[in-house]
Amino acid sequence: MRIHDVYTHLSADNFPKAEHLAWKFSELATDPVEVTPDVSEMIINRIIDNAAVSAASVLRRPVTVARQQAQSHPREKGGKVFGISGSYSPEWAAFANGVVVRELDFHDTFLAAEYSHPGDNIPPLLAVAQAQRSSGRDLIRGIATAYEVQVELVKGICLHEHKIDHVAHLGPSAAAGLGTLLHVDEETIYQAIGQALHTTTATRQSRKGEISSWKAFAPAFAGKMAIEAMDRAMRGEGSPAPIWEGEDGVIAWLLSGKDHVYHVPLPEHGEPKLGILETYTKEHSAEYQSQAPIDLARRMKPLVDAAGGTEHIAEIVLRTSHHTHYVIGTGANDPQKMDPQASRETLDHSIMYIFAVALQDGVWHHEFSYTRKRSTRPETVELWHKIRTVEDPEWTRRYHSDDPAKKAFGAKAVITMADGTVIEDELAVADAHPLGARPFARENYIEKFRTLAQGIVIDSEQERFLHAVQSLPDLDDLDQLNIEVDISNQAATKAGLL
Repeated sequence: MRIHDVYTHLSADNFPKAEHLAWKFSELATDPVEVTPDVSEMIINRIIDNAAVSAASVLRRPVTVARQQAQSHPREKGGKVFGISGSYSPEWAAFANGVVVRELDFHDTFLAAEYSHPGDNIPPLLAVAQAQRSSGRDLIRGIATAYEVQVELVKGICLHEHKIDHVAHLGPSAAAGLGTLLHVDEETIYQAIGQALHTTTATRQSRKGEISSWKAFAPAFAGKMAIEAMDRAMRGEGSPAPIWEGEDGVIAWLLSGKDHVYHVPLPEHGEPKLGILETYTKEHSAEYQSQAPIDLARRMKPLVDAAGGTEHIAEIVLRTSHHTHYVIGTGANDPQKMDPQASRETLDHSIMYIFAVALQDGVWHHEFSYTRKRSTRPETVELWHKIRTVEDPEWTRRYHSDDPAKKAFGAKAVITMADGTVIEDELAVADAHPLGARPFARENYIEKFRTLAQGIVIDSEQERFLHAVQSLPDLDDLDQLNIEVDISNQAATKAGLL
């Protein structure tokens, strides 16, 4: 790897295009280095993972809305939309599939200086691959590039401290991945990356306060914008440049300003793209920083029950990282995170609610744990409001560690019972994490798929999909990666415009 220093340049500076970060990414995208077998296998795992969470959310209202929007754009040679037959304009297919993947916040994650769900890159790449009749090998290469760009941006450039949503890293990564998929030249990829970034910078209000269904639409929109950017670039249109480093660019005015230097790691030419191997998926449908606390709550439940049960808890303090405390903890100062009437998306971002339910139930379920009946249970509300988070410098340090063996996204729970008894335990990483108690392997991804698809995807369709996806390196018909279901029970929606 090499480190690329990224900072603002005046318009009058001699700043050659070859030094622009967007150009560095275009070089990465056109590097013909082969995808390693372990990366190829992990890409297959993540396509299975995306299909699993899509099956679980396919009938929900936001997903239905996005699907109906896509259905307004049929196309003979297009991309597939999860759940239904037919072909649609690839940008709209990508949009619909981006929403179905993201709706339950249940797929893969990577956390460093910034946050991300790199699996959000798969819907736009797959839709374009289907429309262009690309091969499975081309799709694998494109996804490897997209993950690499996403991971390196997340390592090098923090967005959330400036209240910019993390999908600003997704537009460029998807555009770069499309460049690899389509075998286009560096100049075209460079322009597409610039356009994709320019059109996908937005504030983090989509993940603050009363969180709405737009949380699922935001990354889908970024993927759609990446496709449109690539289409325009292929037709010869340019982009604002230099997009990150310009005098009026992203760094100067949206991030840390003209005097700040970001350090973005990039693979050397000919070095394999291994970024996807640093990412991890979710066993539980909840924000990633709650994965380890859910497992911790389940582990602590027998001790709490032996001490009298959750009804005899006086206080729970979760000592954790800066991110967990300020984004999903009491440090966010969001009263909505303590509101029994809050939206599912808000509860998903309340570690206080999540820890209370996991401690009481000993399990976590992507539907039952979020129902209004569950969130308004009096004994849950009482326990929930006894929980607070505290930033612990050591957990923050571990969160930002460059050493994967020391990097941690967990917490220490200090439970004080009414009689003064104190029960303490901590967990650094989730059980499903690569360094956790039960790391996810292919069989776990398949199990997750079968579990979430049960009662939604018929058995024969499950088997057909699993056979196709596990044959991806030799698969020529990428339409086989779509799954059709009975959508007669889809959520009701209102009439729209399109």
